[in-house]
Amino acid sequence: MSSILAASQNKTSRPPIDRLVAQSSQVILGKEQQIRLAVTCLLAKGHLLIEDIPGVGKTTLAHVLAKSLGLDFQRIQFTSDLLPADILGVSVYERDSASFKFHPGPIFSQFILTDEINRATPKTQSALLEAMEERQVTIEGESLHLPDPFFVIATQNPANQLGTFPLPESQLDRFLMKIELGYPNPQAERAILKGQDRHDMIDALTPCLTIDELLEAQTQVREIHVADALLDYLQAILAFTRNTPEFREGLSPRAGLAMLHSAQAWAYMHGRNKVVPEDIQAVLGSVACHRLHSVTNDGSNMNAQTITTLLKSVPIP
Repeated sequence: MSSILAASQNKTSRPPIDRLVAQSSQVILGKEQQIRLAVTCLLAKGHLLIEDIPGVGKTTLAHVLAKSLGLDFQRIQFTSDLLPADILGVSVYERDSASFKFHPGPIFSQFILTDEINRATPKTQSALLEAMEERQVTIEGESLHLPDPFFVIATQNPANQLGTFPLPESQLDRFLMKIELGYPNPQAERAILKGQDRHDMIDALTPCLTIDELLEAQTQVREIHVADALLDYLQAILAFTRNTPEFREGLSPRAGLAMLHSAQAWAYMHGRNKVVPEDIQAVLGSVACHRLHSVTNDGSNMNAQTITTLLKSVPIP
């Protein structure tokens, strides 16, 4: 694309991020695009939802990123009997001091994997709302700040599987992106079948960048230049979703910000210091699909074909 060629003059190197993607791709085979989207979500200071059938590598991807980033990591297995206190923590009465002492839950970690999030009840799911949006939790009237960086990856099984509680729109909106992994291609699957155990490979991984480097990268992402013409393009996409009868409701201003920050992170991932239309197009599906609902098909989320139609309907300025 001409805009890509023009932007190539402004390319800069991002070796730590490149190492992170390369190392992750050695374990999660044939899924570099999904890995890049996951890292983009992290750089944009968002949270990631991975929806797919069991066994395609959702949890493995989270473990690979956590080990490659060297962050404080906690995995929470969501089940129907999980309580909010199991996530946030609980105050316990201590006889020696004759007072209650708060024992923090796993949410007070830098990297959280909430595995099979839609197997927990709505009450437990809602325990994540404040944490993911405000990066703090309120316990007994006191607001407690969460660490920085703070990144949540949630996995969920398709809603038509047994024992699931669909995430409400307010919970889905807390996720900057949603991706699917899908089945591996034949070559990648053959390498998985003949290769080393994934758990052993994860144990052998080393951090690719420091926490300071990650925080600096997140800061630099917000400094990626966005021209007014790109904002016109973004607003045209938002307006199209709001004015098209096919959608139950259009994308919100928060969704617009999510698209903007994701496009900045995607540009940073590819060594550019300004956003081009292709950056918005690259992240649109992951940012919009779980936020848009069809007026037909029982209000289901949008698919890739719908996003392709949307892109064709909105001209690039």
